[in-house]
Amino acid sequence: MSQDLEQDTLLEFPCEFSVKAMGLTSPDFDLAVVEVVRRHVPDMTEGCISSRPSKGGKYTAITVTIQATSKQQLDAIYQDLTDHKHVLMSL
Repeated sequence: MSQDLEQDTLLEFPCEFSVKAMGLTSPDFDLAVVEVVRRHVPDMTEGCISSRPSKGGKYTAITVTIQATSKQQLDAIYQDLTDHKHVLMSL
């Protein structure tokens, strides 16, 4: 891994990082977010996942707290979340 690639972030790796995704409330949404993140973080545990419905219940926000190892890993997670049909927004 090149030092130059790591310089364009203020994060120091490895670090704890929360990935958030929002979508329409459904069991498929929860599973989709977990599946995407697990592709990049195979050792994540169930305790690192939390969800919160919107006030009206139409939307759900999923937060997955991971031990991030690189900017490239985070970029790949966000790209896969953004590309997924169930994810409306990721932060």
